[in-house]
Amino acid sequence: MFDAVRQLLDLICVVVGAMIAYALVPDLDHRLFDARGMFIALDMALVLLVFPMLNIYQSWRGKSVRSLVVSVLIGWVLVQSLSVLTYAALHHVSHLPHPWFVQWTAITAVLLAVSRQLIASVLGRLRRAGFNQKRVAIVGTTSDAFRLVQRIEGSPNAGYLPVAIYDEASAADGMAAGVPVLRRWDALTSLIRQSGITELWLTGRPSEPHPCDRFVGEFKHDFVNIRLLPDLDNLALANLGTVDVLGLPSINLVASPKSGWRVMPKEIFDRLFAAAVLLALAPLLIAVAIAVKMSSPGPVLFKQKRKGVDGNEFWIYKFRSMRMHRAEAGKIAQATKSDPRITRVGAILRRTSIDELPQFFNVLKGDMSVVGPRPHAVEHDEQYKNLVQNYMYRYRIKPGITGWAQVNGFRGETDRVEKMADRVACDLYYMVNWTFWFDVKIVLMTLFKGFAGANAY
Repeated sequence: MFDAVRQLLDLICVVVGAMIAYALVPDLDHRLFDARGMFIALDMALVLLVFPMLNIYQSWRGKSVRSLVVSVLIGWVLVQSLSVLTYAALHHVSHLPHPWFVQWTAITAVLLAVSRQLIASVLGRLRRAGFNQKRVAIVGTTSDAFRLVQRIEGSPNAGYLPVAIYDEASAADGMAAGVPVLRRWDALTSLIRQSGITELWLTGRPSEPHPCDRFVGEFKHDFVNIRLLPDLDNLALANLGTVDVLGLPSINLVASPKSGWRVMPKEIFDRLFAAAVLLALAPLLIAVAIAVKMSSPGPVLFKQKRKGVDGNEFWIYKFRSMRMHRAEAGKIAQATKSDPRITRVGAILRRTSIDELPQFFNVLKGDMSVVGPRPHAVEHDEQYKNLVQNYMYRYRIKPGITGWAQVNGFRGETDRVEKMADRVACDLYYMVNWTFWFDVKIVLMTLFKGFAGANAY
């Protein structure tokens, strides 16, 4: 929701900047007026496409206002550069409304920078008032944790709320800087799960490492960000994927393996490929929708909640392939061979995977990727997360329409734990070895052998 608000504000900045520039540089030449209109429309589309790829709408918590402004200005310059290249490819460069374009670029840059300042100010006020806060548990000696609590309290605009300190060496439970100190492991785990804590910060010195695997293993199903905040006063770490948190370098021990600039080609490919597929297959989609509607009573689309990146739930869409029926609460029966619930049309759709095509709308929305681990029903996640090692780690990246598991034959019904374990192993292999060209390979393999198979029913 908040990302949508920020995107809307950025679009308003683009349009208002164009209007102010036009007032400063009016021109009655209708050709230049048409060019302005095309630029505005193109830039609005590019802002919606490019800004998310540059992580401009990622959580701003803990970042300085300066870094936010720099990020959005870099994004705006890139948008304008792409806009000029697109215009030059379609029209003669002499038709470019140069004075208006330059002023528009500068004015919008100022508006975007000011908007970041204003949003940061509003969020800061809300967080100081107790809204939009992230609850944090700190692990370490009481003295180290005390210093970190002071740092958090010194940056109220970041919106972090320390709710517990875990110190095994503490003589007894108590308080430090107004924060409860816990020394029992079960007290910490219960508090994190019952109090909505989403941040677990491990403090200390590199010479005194924490048993990090203990924390990662305990909370592997809980989508808790486990960050290592070592004491680096006398040590410089490089290329360890550190992230600034309140001016301290932190290492997220369970972060997504794909983030930052290197994933930009994947994001661009996802949007363009999804749009191309939906446009090219529009007649097929309409025909299938009619066939589904005529096959049995009920809606054309089936929708179900699935987990997305970092466990955030979204609605996944498919063409309905089964007759309407009542499912037992909390249970989902997987489709089996010769399943009586499947309609004749649905059987064809499932064998050819045409029922999955509406998920390209999920890709356009940003909930899914073209390639990635397949999202399973939430009930199946609950069933398998304790049976298959690292099962939930799959959700540290966007789920996909196709994936390494699917092109290797691991699809369809998972009636044995071993089948799910094999599928998860393929997903983890993909996550560790991901490159853009690996995605291209999987897409090509899907085109040639991934649409149908013995397990597709």
